[in-house]
Amino acid sequence: MSLFRTVSWPDPPTLIEGDGVVLRMPQMADFTAWAGLREASRDFLTPWEPLWPTYDLTRGSFRRRIRRYARDVREDSAYPFLVFRAGDRALLGGLSLSNVRRGVTQTASLGYWMGAPFAGQGYMSAAVRTLLPFAHGALGLRRIEAACLPSNTPSIRLLEGTGFRREGYGREYLCINGEWQDHLLFARLGRDPIGRPKAVDTPSLVPVQSENDINGGG
Repeated sequence: MSLFRTVSWPDPPTLIEGDGVVLRMPQMADFTAWAGLREASRDFLTPWEPLWPTYDLTRGSFRRRIRRYARDVREDSAYPFLVFRAGDRALLGGLSLSNVRRGVTQTASLGYWMGAPFAGQGYMSAAVRTLLPFAHGALGLRRIEAACLPSNTPSIRLLEGTGFRREGYGREYLCINGEWQDHLLFARLGRDPIGRPKAVDTPSLVPVQSENDINGGG
């Protein structure tokens, strides 16, 4: 039965093109741009993310992360992507589908981050809209979940603008910036409309299940 099938490709997709953005799985050659953008965005991102390990932006940590990404894709447990601007391939941020559950669930968790210089310009909204058809189509996921801090109003708007519905409230759901914090819980189904593009974007969203795939210390 297709309901219980695990997705597998001889060669996983390397590029997904969208409206003004391109999604690509991370490569070791991305280290310099990735580390530079993360460092430049440190003050912008840390209020919304788990604490960064001291070695987080080192080449060795990134190399371990790349190996983990390859294993996760091979095992159909997570699908990480970096987000690039379509025109010049500038690195903008990252997003991932992680904690993939098959069987009777067919669910994954969405997480994303945006570099400070590119926030508020519609790029992450475009990236999420680009990823969703791949998630519900090629990956066969029926349900995508996400979580964000109640104070992260821009992320709430982004999720609601891409077809996510608020389903609950998780008390002390994630340890963000060193403190256990409550989160709003969102989800969307494959049949839910993705929504129209918006002119203004969100700073960042950091769900628990996807955080280690994009920002973890390796």
